[in-house]
Parts: sequence; structure tokens; C-alpha cells
Amino acid sequence: MKKGILFLLVAVCVAGVGIYYFTADQNQYQNPVFEPVLADPSIVKGEDYFYAYGTEDAWGEDSDTKLVPIVRSKNLTDWEYAGEAFTKKPSWKGAGSIWAPDVTKYKGKYFLFYALSIWGDSNPGIGVATAEHPEGPFKDKGKLFDSEEIGVSNSIDPFFYQQDDHPYVFWGSFHGIYGVELGEDALGVKGEPFQVAGDAYEAPYIIKRNDYYYLFVSEGSCCEGADSTYKVAVGRSKELKGPYLDQNGKKLLDNGGTVILEGKAEGKFAGPGHNAIVADDKGQDWIVYHAIVKEDPVLWTGASKRPLMIDPIAWSDGWPVINDGYPSEQEQPGPSVKH
Repeated sequence: MKKGILFLLVAVCVAGVGIYYFTADQNQYQNPVFEPVLADPSIVKGEDYFYAYGTEDAWGEDSDTKLVPIVRSKNLTDWEYAGEAFTKKPSWKGAGSIWAPDVTKYKGKYFLFYALSIWGDSNPGIGVATAEHPEGPFKDKGKLFDSEEIGVSNSIDPFFYQQDDHPYVFWGSFHGIYGVELGEDALGVKGEPFQVAGDAYEAPYIIKRNDYYYLFVSEGSCCEGADSTYKVAVGRSKELKGPYLDQNGKKLLDNGGTVILEGKAEGKFAGPGHNAIVADDKGQDWIVYHAIVKEDPVLWTGASKRPLMIDPIAWSDGWPVINDGYPSEQEQPGPSVKH
């Protein structure tokens, strides 16, 4: 259901140096943009493609899970499978699956922060891996910390943020959202943890826009198939460490938060959440997230089937707005991307 309309823009150099050709893919898209699943997506822009990464899952009839599946796209709407981030599972924890990868380019390399956990894990942890290319393979650098070491229960869902020359990781899942400064190589903890949001949330994601830092978090149940209640809320602060306030002035530390994306009772999708954000070539922000198709809610394994979704973010009075607050269902204009 995706259609591409290709525009060719030709610029002639007056000085006679040459002729430059630029193409902008003004495509149409309809959610979901990648199936069957890419849960807890992270996104990064490489030289030739956008790359998205997802939680370890088994697809189709394949009983082997994909160790952080990677998909790639030229235009953010047409995605193809590109492989797995890992050739083997990290060995620093006895058992666990690789959840919620967060990939970013830092100091010329691609860093992949990930959670290693099982359902009901008493001591999950967060690790880090690096690669020269966004398609990997990523070399595991080991454990960053586990829940007991850092003093935060259920330490999963990492998100990397660089403020000036200072790297941080933010994380948390229904036991508070925390951040901590990392060492310059981003492979170890440098500072003391600080809390930025309460225990109603998981999956933090932060962007800086104008004078504010915006903290996006997910709340509700991520993984109950068509009954999932996942949704995205946001707060903002003039300081990276907070306090983050919602539109009503309530602190996210007190479980405030302005809900900007949720499932519609009579809609096609349930449980939209665990987002990332990327800008297209015109500077338009797009939220990248997973949701569940109510008519096809589970994988053959019984796990919730969470395909990849995108939608544009509008900004109104300094706050993000996504459609009418629900995932888009109809075909509509896609991102503007130059090739």
C-alpha cells in the first residue's frame, strides 16, 4: 500500500563546476511499515540508509530468535530485513533475551545499548556493544550494570544521550526512570544515578528542541495482544536532569505526563509505544514505535506481534502532537527524504 512519487531537482552550478542532481522521495505510507514484528524500535541514520533495531523475537515458522533484528530503509516507509546485530548472545548473564536495543553513533562508532532479561527477572541488566557499521556485526563490550549494582529494580530499556561531551544512559521499567553519566568511552558508569520520572513508566527517550528537553515515556501494558494498553506520554524540562513537567505542570517524578499517543477503542491498533524519534530531510520529526494489529495480535510463539509504525509529529505551543492522539490507519504522505 506504499506508493512513491519521485521528484528530480536539478541545480546547475553557475560557476561551471558541475551539475548536481538531488532526488526527494515524496512517498505515501500506511501503517504498519514493517511486519511481522520490530518491537521496542530504535533508529539511526547511516550514510545510505535509515536503520531500525528491535527486541529479540522469533518470526514466522523460524524457531530461532533473531538476536536484535535490523531493518533498513531509504525513505522510512519501505523497509527490508538486513540481518542481526549479534552473531551470538552476550555471555555476561546466565540467561536472558536481548530487549529494547538503543543504537546511536558516538565517537565515530555505532554503540548498541541493550537489556538482558527474562520475564520476572530479579536482576536484569544493561550491556553495550559497538560496531563500525550500523549493520554490524556488533562486538559485545559486556555489562554496563545490573539492577543490584545500580540500585534500581528492573533495570531495562536503555537510552543513550550525549549532552555536549558528556554521555549518559537513561533507563527504567515501572520502578522509576533514571539516568547516570558514563565515562568518556561510554563503556562504564561515571556518576551517581538520578531519577527523572516515577514508577508508572518505562522506555525513556529524550530529544532537545529549542529551550527544552522532552522526555517521552511509555505506560500501560506492552504485551497483552489486542488487550494491550501501552501509550506514550511526555514531559519537558529546561535541564537534562529535570524536573520534567507535563502540560498541566505536574512532575513526571509524581507520575504526571501528557499522553500523546494511545490505542483507540474502535481503532485498528492497540498498545502503541516504546518510541524513538527521527527527523526527515525537511526537519519534520517522525515518531517511530510499535503497536499491535488487533486482528492479528500474536506470533506463533504466543508473544505479542508488534510491527513497526511511524507517524509525523506536529509541534503546538511547544508540545508534540501526533495525529488525533491515535496511530494513523489510512494511507497518507510520508517523510521527505533526499537521495
